[in-house]
Amino acid sequence: MKERLPGFIAILLLCSLVVLSWWAAEYTQRAVQLEPPRRITHEPDAWSENFVMVRTNPQGEAINRLEGDYLQHYPDDDSYEVDNARAVGQRAGSPITVGTGNKAVMDQDGSRITLTGDAHLHRVPYDDRPALDVTSEKLILLPDEDVAYTDLPALVQNGKSRINGKGMRYDNESRTLEVFSASDVKISGEESRSQRTENATSND
Repeated sequence: MKERLPGFIAILLLCSLVVLSWWAAEYTQRAVQLEPPRRITHEPDAWSENFVMVRTNPQGEAINRLEGDYLQHYPDDDSYEVDNARAVGQRAGSPITVGTGNKAVMDQDGSRITLTGDAHLHRVPYDDRPALDVTSEKLILLPDEDVAYTDLPALVQNGKSRINGKGMRYDNESRTLEVFSASDVKISGEESRSQRTENATSND
């Protein structure tokens, strides 16, 4: 019996140590207040004034530029809101386009820019084609596709020709212009056939 006593004492001490360790761990968890998980809301976490953002292609050539007076980033949807925005498309082989608006939201990892408030798209003249201008309350730019469109009323000015319509889509790569529900169409007789068509279609 005397030979077993040290063994019993060791087992008792070990059990006591386990119980005390468990109690200390439980007490610590109850005593220390853990921070609640961070709630993500639509609040800006970064901002900048008089900024310029440039996107490049895999060859490192600048293809799009976004600039404005004031920018805010929102982490909940990874979007950017811009005051007095100016978006420039400058892809090689395509005419330069400049989109402006009082406000802009860039989202979808930079693949969509929504211009609102006096939204305006200007395509510079190229070859024998005149400048193209589109104005609306909202214009959506898809920089990766070089496309601009809106489902709101829009005024399209192509040289001296003018089209009013509700809904418009312009593909700068193919130079295709579509105006939906067109009204108040004025086609200038001074322009050549190629200038008048501009690969344009209108749907009443």
